[in-house]
Amino acid sequence: MKHLVITIALFLPTMLFAQNNTPSELTFATYNVSMEAENYVPKGTKDISEQVLIKELASGTNPQIRNIARIIKTVRPDVILLNEFDYIADPKQGVLQFVKAYLNVDSDGAKAIDYPYYYYSTSNTGQPSPYDLDNNGKAERFGADAWGFGLYPGQYAMVLLSKYPIATDQVRTFQHFKWKDMPGALQTKKPDNSDWYAPEAWQQFPLSSKSHWDVPVKVGAKTIHFLASHPTPPSFDGAEDRNGKRNHDEIRFWKDYISGEQGAYIYDDKGTRGSLATDASFVILGDQNASPDEGNAIGEGIKSLLAHAKINNDAAPASKGGVEHSSSNPFAKNHTAVWRMRADYVLPSRAGFKVVDSGVFWPAKGEPLAELVEKRESSSDHRLVWVRVRLD
Repeated sequence: MKHLVITIALFLPTMLFAQNNTPSELTFATYNVSMEAENYVPKGTKDISEQVLIKELASGTNPQIRNIARIIKTVRPDVILLNEFDYIADPKQGVLQFVKAYLNVDSDGAKAIDYPYYYYSTSNTGQPSPYDLDNNGKAERFGADAWGFGLYPGQYAMVLLSKYPIATDQVRTFQHFKWKDMPGALQTKKPDNSDWYAPEAWQQFPLSSKSHWDVPVKVGAKTIHFLASHPTPPSFDGAEDRNGKRNHDEIRFWKDYISGEQGAYIYDDKGTRGSLATDASFVILGDQNASPDEGNAIGEGIKSLLAHAKINNDAAPASKGGVEHSSSNPFAKNHTAVWRMRADYVLPSRAGFKVVDSGVFWPAKGEPLAELVEKRESSSDHRLVWVRVRLD
């Protein structure tokens, strides 16, 4: 599958340094917006595709999308990753339409916001495989037999929006990196200790359930690498824990990628080998579907990433709404999803940044804009997570 990279420059980027040379503050965010076809049709609807989202974007009036846009316009991040935004090949029907019809307009008391630069590409979700990957006796091509779970190609894909230019010639994608090529990959076994996946399937199996992206953004004279992904949920399987193992290794991928020689085995979709430069400034963004404290993920994956010496995880983003939602849960202030877990992360590198503030957009009842997250249908089952930094 060929990548589709689009970047639009509508105006020159604002200079990041004032006359006194004090670095400006930047806000980075991630948001699982649940903008995929199943979200807009009755459960069990057949033959759905990205055309469902195209229709909702074209209207400019979908109340759920309007609320998502209002949340973004309230937080006003400089760079934001949107998870579960269906892949739409024509940007005029997809990401550009979202920006134009929902973000570029003053609405509901929120001032318009613009993102003249963006990146999107294909996803492994819904890409049919010829194999019976879930071992139910049927090779059904889609769903659990797709290379990443999905009912149609590009379901649950992602988009990066930026106020600053994207170095499109330097973007690295890892959609087709083979799981077997990760040293020490957690291979799935049957109860008799034989391989879960047929040998020919394992040879072709991509690590990433959606994709992994390294998207360099030019902020003045500084380059920031946004490392975007959305690992599979460590659920919807059996005792073999095939999704849990994939989730672990998808998260581990970034740990290796930022670790110099430890990531030397990695190759991108153009065949270029190697990890991120050791002195690079980066931000890891996305719904990781794993928590160091809760849930059924293999905890070592997310724990080792959060503990990495290059990552600043000193203060996890928090909210009052999360505490209210699960008042007896000691981890509730850091929850990012209504199903009570910290799943979504914005993890800046220690190099290049000083964290000055962070949060989860989850107002408690009675607070301004609480209606935007009142129920699942109001916006999403996830919350926008943001971190504000000052450039060193």
